[in-house]
Amino acid sequence: MLVLSRKVGERIWIGEDISITVVRITGGGVRLGIEAPNEMPVVREELKLKLEQDQSDVEVDIVDNSSPQKSV
Repeated sequence: MLVLSRKVGERIWIGEDISITVVRITGGGVRLGIEAPNEMPVVREELKLKLEQDQSDVEVDIVDNSSPQKSV
């Protein structure tokens, strides 16, 4: 992992077409501005984890529903 120090207004480039700008620093966090191509998804980690969990739940439900059920 590359760790960099930046001040408000300073920018980091990833490749040719992705930039991350430090917009604001507060006591509890940092606000970042991200410029990336439209085809490059940019998602917060907690949303990515939620989407992965939701997808996993759907896959489990599909597997559960596809197994034969006994009639009573």
